[in-house]
Amino acid sequence: MKPGPFDLAELKRRMQGAIGALKQELSGLRTGRASPNMLDPIHVEVYGQSMPLNQVATVSVPEARLLSVQVWDQGNVKAVEKAIRDANLGLNPQTEGAVLRLRIPELNQERRQELVKVAHKYAEAARVAVRHIRRDGIDHLKNLKKDGHVSEDEIKRHETEVQKATDASIAEIDQLLASKEKEVMSV
Repeated sequence: MKPGPFDLAELKRRMQGAIGALKQELSGLRTGRASPNMLDPIHVEVYGQSMPLNQVATVSVPEARLLSVQVWDQGNVKAVEKAIRDANLGLNPQTEGAVLRLRIPELNQERRQELVKVAHKYAEAARVAVRHIRRDGIDHLKNLKKDGHVSEDEIKRHETEVQKATDASIAEIDQLLASKEKEVMSV
């Protein structure tokens, strides 16, 4: 089977996918400040299926350290409350009718350092994903070269482009990590 044409845009798109996944993971890390994204990973068992919390309730931030979850269907309040407790986010919902209030506790220094370690793990996983994408691109170029479809000069030019895209992606990952680390440690 002969390899298809080299597509740098596809490699860049895949690298951005890895960065997008990192952003999602970092947004879920609790920093002591309320953020509606903190509840994104939570799924609720309602209507006989598992649904993301944002499909059964509205999450808002009325104060810097308070989340408010307005459940749309009164019958789902207990299920939403259970899902939040079971998510192990260290949040304890206070129920008032169809509204759940979640106070965000202060972070101690030890917990902040744990969060930074988790952020570093997420960033390293994203770097590894970007490097795998780079390797896929380089392997594809080697196959094209082996089959004689592309000239040596074109291979070198494409390898340079792949490396530039990789370096830019890694730099973006490092910047996201530094920003999250600063946010966690300065709260």
